[in-house]
Amino acid sequence: MDFIRLIIRFIPAFSIALVVCMGVTFLWNLDFHGVAKIDWATTFRFAILFGIIIPIIGSRKGMKSE
Repeated sequence: MDFIRLIIRFIPAFSIALVVCMGVTFLWNLDFHGVAKIDWATTFRFAILFGIIIPIIGSRKGMKSE
């Protein structure tokens, strides 16, 4: 996979994962701890992880079908 294509696919995957993780950590802290706070460290870790893994899995599926 081309590095530029990987970066282009990373951005939307990272953005979606960031928003979802923000919501999950906010609701988790609000429900279980009673504090309306977003855990930014966990949010960015998961967003970076999913932003890297999702495009790589998608490119591997594309390589198998060709």
